[in-house]
Amino acid sequence: MPRNSRPFGALAGFTTSVHTRLLRMFRPNPHRWSKQSIVTSALLLGAVGLTGAAALTGLPVPTTSNDFHQPGTQPGGLFVDIFDSPTCAGCHGYYDVNQEPYSRWSASMHASSARDPVFHAALTIANQDVANSGEFCLRCHTPGAWLAGRCTPADGSALNPSLGDFDGVTCHVCHRMVDPYESPENPHIDQRILDALAERPPMPHSGQYIIDPQDIRRGPFDLGPSFPYHDWRQSAFHEDALLCGTCHEVSNPALSRLPSGDYVLNALDTPHEDHIPYDEFPIERTFSEWKNSAFARASIDPDGRYGVPIEDQTACQDCHMPETTGTACNPVLGGAIRPDLPLHNFNGSNSWVLDAVRAAYPDSETGLTNQSVAAAHARTQQMMQNAADLFLSVRGGQLVVRVVNQSGHKLPTGYGEGRRMWLDVKFFNAANALLAERGAYDPTTAVLTAGNTKVYEIEQGLDAAQAAATGVPAGPSFHFALNNKIYKDNRIPPRGFTLFAFTANQALPVAYAYAEEQYWDDTTFALPPGTDHVEVSLLHQTTSKEYIEFLRDANTTNTTGLDAYNLWVAKGKSAPALMRTQTLNVGAASCLPPINYGLAKQRLNGDWPNVSYLGQPSLAANNLRVVIEKATPFQNGVLFFSNQQTSLPFHGGTLLLGGTIVRRGSFTADVNGRAELTIPINAGMVNTVRNFQAVFRDGTALDGYGVTNALHVEFCQ
Repeated sequence: MPRNSRPFGALAGFTTSVHTRLLRMFRPNPHRWSKQSIVTSALLLGAVGLTGAAALTGLPVPTTSNDFHQPGTQPGGLFVDIFDSPTCAGCHGYYDVNQEPYSRWSASMHASSARDPVFHAALTIANQDVANSGEFCLRCHTPGAWLAGRCTPADGSALNPSLGDFDGVTCHVCHRMVDPYESPENPHIDQRILDALAERPPMPHSGQYIIDPQDIRRGPFDLGPSFPYHDWRQSAFHEDALLCGTCHEVSNPALSRLPSGDYVLNALDTPHEDHIPYDEFPIERTFSEWKNSAFARASIDPDGRYGVPIEDQTACQDCHMPETTGTACNPVLGGAIRPDLPLHNFNGSNSWVLDAVRAAYPDSETGLTNQSVAAAHARTQQMMQNAADLFLSVRGGQLVVRVVNQSGHKLPTGYGEGRRMWLDVKFFNAANALLAERGAYDPTTAVLTAGNTKVYEIEQGLDAAQAAATGVPAGPSFHFALNNKIYKDNRIPPRGFTLFAFTANQALPVAYAYAEEQYWDDTTFALPPGTDHVEVSLLHQTTSKEYIEFLRDANTTNTTGLDAYNLWVAKGKSAPALMRTQTLNVGAASCLPPINYGLAKQRLNGDWPNVSYLGQPSLAANNLRVVIEKATPFQNGVLFFSNQQTSLPFHGGTLLLGGTIVRRGSFTADVNGRAELTIPINAGMVNTVRNFQAVFRDGTALDGYGVTNALHVEFCQ
């Protein structure tokens, strides 16, 4: 199956029956579905779940490992166990930190996923709340140990450091992963591996990986017929985002969705009915967020900030494993020099846990060094800065702060507990004295004044029925394994956001609203009297005071919560990472820059027609021009505008204008497919919005039309 055409995405429907129909479309031979009607099963499952929840009498919920069973390779299913990381380091490390896989991997959270003290504290609470749920967590945090059967019991007490169980997501796990879908691009042996499975994942997520039972290592390159060091197969799957989605799409399989949209506990000691993520409670949706973004459909690298060749940027790996020129094997062993060597960075947003790991484990065990950790922190900081843009303006006497999500998923994304991004806004007078601050953070106490600013976060918790059954209060909570409701999710969607896709994939904003295709957010602040200038910072914190104190105080089993808390204190209390900062003189003219949104209809020659701008959208300057690029040379077109956004099929592309659509003017593209239209601005347009999109004649298209993306413009004084 071609890259980016997997059965994950916007078309995955709202009910289990829709999932089934779509899977039949994508996969001619779906297997191991329930014998009874899927819709009927969902209804019955809900009834059983309600009955089961009502019968509970407190904590822990008496679940078993069956409740967290997942399809795919099972413990004991390998002929050759997963090797520890030092086995790989001898050839793939210790020669050049600028290219070798080992040193960069060892300084990533992949390598520390089973040493992370916050993870161990959360694991304890999960097991306290829901019996045996920890095994569900361990299968992604230490896959080698899980496959060897050492994640039972679910508290991790059987993990064996001498066997590499604390090496986390190791080289040998990823490089033995098998594509769960048949494809002629895959090694021919993969079909036999898939056929031998007792249960194949219908939509892999939550650690539903498939591992080659033999020690046959896969990667994106052809190593040649005489490669002497280990058996290998070339694998397109290792350049596919679905590989990452195996663990970066997480659902609670002990909970099922009812037609009402509520989530209830399944019948106890029973695996989930269909193992489809969208029929389970959503914990993380990073993969679905990306899959339904513009990044999954076109090559996008905003302003070249990710350093990725524009034609190559179509998967998670392209940003989180950027390419360089080098060799993945020690040169003395004859490693090939490649111009497209993926760096094993795996950087995300975790800004402090590597320091905690170094305090808790010796470098001789982790492979960490001062140099590798400092470099990893620098890469993380750079990725955080790349993820957003920040713009300021004064409109109607109020400060407007715009945050633009330039990442390929929600901002922030991933594990939501204790993670947040916020605006710190400082107002100064002409003497540079601080008049007021919104979103102040005290580094000594780690207290954020959150009530007077915008905090971007997801808050999950328990609904009334789950609370009554378990004794845990209803409302937002950090009881990760018990949560069955999302109370808030105002995280900024990525480019390409649509209400349909994000609803279908359980990633719709909650208690907040974004327009179709909107990947930015505006927040207004009143200007205190006497304000001369403002300074705004966008900050991100990995682990909040409230979360770490919960892990400490809710733990009644062991000291993992206290251990994590003490390391959090010792390592700076998860000091917020500065993503962006901007200043603005409130007396100066200030307009928010126009912003592109949506995707154009790609032309037969591979071009993506684009609408951009020159000048400023201000009444004072009155020099705004809308620019159409990469249209069909010498062909006519029309520029339209509206004051609303939408996302509807249109001439093989997407109509991005909503509400009343007005014809602005016509144009004829030049030899380069370029045209400009001047947009006169009058006083009545100040503080209004116009969205522009162009349609032009294209004889190479089946229907004869080309369609650009759109331009969002807010006019100012």
